[in-house]
Amino acid sequence: MRGDPMISRDLLDILICPACGEGAAVHPDESDQTLVCSRCGRRYPVREGIPVMLVDEAAPPTAEAPLRQP
Repeated sequence: MRGDPMISRDLLDILICPACGEGAAVHPDESDQTLVCSRCGRRYPVREGIPVMLVDEAAPPTAEAPLRQP
Protein backbone atom coordinates (compact mmCIF):
# COMPACT_ATOMS: atom_id res chain seq x y z
CA MET A 1 0.00 0.00 0.00
CA ARG A 2 1.22 3.46 -0.78
CA GLY A 3 1.21 6.45 1.55
CA ASP A 4 -1.27 6.32 4.44
CA PRO A 5 -3.05 3.00 4.27
CA MET A 6 -6.83 3.23 4.06
CA ILE A 7 -7.17 0.16 6.30
CA SER A 8 -5.06 -0.50 9.37
CA ARG A 9 -2.63 -3.40 9.36
CA ASP A 10 -4.39 -4.80 12.48
CA LEU A 11 -7.69 -5.00 10.60
CA LEU A 12 -6.08 -6.53 7.52
CA ASP A 13 -4.52 -9.20 9.73
CA ILE A 14 -7.94 -10.46 10.86
CA LEU A 15 -9.99 -10.08 7.66
CA ILE A 16 -10.65 -13.21 5.60
CA CYS A 17 -12.59 -13.84 2.43
CA PRO A 18 -16.16 -14.79 3.43
CA ALA A 19 -16.46 -17.05 0.37
CA CYS A 20 -13.33 -19.08 1.13
CA GLY A 21 -13.21 -18.93 4.91
CA GLU A 22 -10.30 -19.68 7.20
CA GLY A 23 -6.84 -19.23 5.74
CA ALA A 24 -7.99 -16.98 2.89
CA ALA A 25 -6.36 -13.67 3.70
CA VAL A 26 -7.20 -10.52 1.78
CA HIS A 27 -4.73 -7.86 0.71
CA PRO A 28 -5.17 -4.39 -0.79
CA ASP A 29 -4.72 -3.96 -4.52
CA GLU A 30 -2.47 -1.28 -6.00
CA SER A 31 -5.20 1.37 -5.81
CA ASP A 32 -6.15 0.68 -2.16
CA GLN A 33 -9.78 0.66 -3.35
CA THR A 34 -10.34 -3.09 -3.18
CA LEU A 35 -9.21 -6.03 -1.10
CA VAL A 36 -8.26 -9.15 -3.06
CA CYS A 37 -8.63 -12.67 -1.71
CA SER A 38 -5.36 -14.60 -1.82
CA ARG A 39 -7.19 -17.85 -2.57
CA CYS A 40 -10.07 -17.13 -4.99
CA GLY A 41 -9.18 -13.68 -6.34
CA ARG A 42 -12.52 -12.05 -5.53
CA ARG A 43 -12.19 -8.29 -5.13
CA TYR A 44 -14.03 -6.68 -2.20
CA PRO A 45 -14.64 -2.93 -2.38
CA VAL A 46 -13.41 -0.44 0.21
CA ARG A 47 -15.89 2.41 0.60
CA GLU A 48 -14.93 5.45 2.66
CA GLY A 49 -12.19 3.41 4.31
CA ILE A 50 -14.55 0.55 5.24
CA PRO A 51 -14.10 -2.88 3.66
CA VAL A 52 -17.36 -4.32 2.31
CA MET A 53 -16.81 -8.02 2.92
CA LEU A 54 -19.99 -9.33 1.28
CA VAL A 55 -19.75 -11.99 -1.41
CA ASP A 56 -22.61 -10.34 -3.34
CA GLU A 57 -20.64 -7.06 -3.44
CA ALA A 58 -17.36 -8.68 -4.56
CA ALA A 59 -16.12 -8.34 -8.12
CA PRO A 60 -15.11 -11.57 -9.85
CA PRO A 61 -11.44 -12.47 -10.14
CA THR A 62 -9.42 -10.81 -12.89
CA ALA A 63 -7.25 -12.60 -15.45
CA GLU A 64 -4.24 -11.95 -13.18
CA ALA A 65 -6.02 -13.61 -10.24
CA PRO A 66 -8.26 -16.37 -11.60
CA LEU A 67 -10.83 -18.12 -9.44
CA ARG A 68 -9.30 -21.21 -7.82
CA GLN A 69 -11.30 -23.73 -5.87
CA PRO A 70 -10.10 -24.10 -2.25
